[in-house]
Amino acid sequence: MRIYPDCFPCFFKQAIIALRLNPDRAEIEEAALKSICDEIKAADLSLTPAHTTTLIHRKLRQMIGRDPFSRVKSEYNQLALGLHPELKAMVDKSPDPLWTAARIAIAGNIIDFGIFTSIDIEGTLKKALAENIAVDDYALFKKSVLESKEVLYLLDNAGEIVFDRILIEELQAMGVKVTAVVKGSAVLNDVTMADADESGLSSFCEVVDNGSDAIGTILEMASPEFVRMFDSAKCIISKGQGNFETLLPHKGARLAGKDVFFLFQSKCEVVSGVLGLEKGSMLLMKD
Repeated sequence: MRIYPDCFPCFFKQAIIALRLNPDRAEIEEAALKSICDEIKAADLSLTPAHTTTLIHRKLRQMIGRDPFSRVKSEYNQLALGLHPELKAMVDKSPDPLWTAARIAIAGNIIDFGIFTSIDIEGTLKKALAENIAVDDYALFKKSVLESKEVLYLLDNAGEIVFDRILIEELQAMGVKVTAVVKGSAVLNDVTMADADESGLSSFCEVVDNGSDAIGTILEMASPEFVRMFDSAKCIISKGQGNFETLLPHKGARLAGKDVFFLFQSKCEVVSGVLGLEKGSMLLMKD
């Protein structure tokens, strides 16, 4: 997916969100916003929006001197963990636990501080679970994970990781080996190993990092070890809009022979337009 004109206001919006999570923003806000204009002016419109936002957030972290999202990430991990027992019970009582766990994981994708500044997790989750899935390839998904017996799970955001944990717990209960992938270092509210530990995921599931601070999964910015793991995987669960944006250009040769399933909500007009769906649509889509 390439950069569209509508992406440019979003670049600034993301920067403002990051800066306003910084208590000392008044000292650097003007300089930071002017500084990121260099990355925006240099943006290669043939690349994905994540290529530019990755560079923007690197510069912002350097100017702020720390990860501005660290506190809010932990806050949303804890809020989501508070819902885990109720959601796990919902899965256990379901006539199709895998379907319910997948729905919960997709609904959890609303937690995205690249787009929203505050979220009612419980209310949003209940609303999302009551809505229809716009693209529903669940039958193919269930067949693939059961036949492959191994899944590479590309995680997305903090807080949301708890809802991914529920799906991973169900997959493992069905005898599927899951390797979960986090970012190599902080970017936006994307999960790192610290979030895997805080959410409890790393206590029962293999978790690896991709060696990158890039938004989504930009393979050319990832570690050689992760790229080898990605290339050898037969079944991949890709969570979130960022992973969709960055893997979409590889549809074809790079993803040939793989079953790649995108689980996310289309949260912006650009992605929704590419998909031909309404903004806010939920997807369980095979590539």
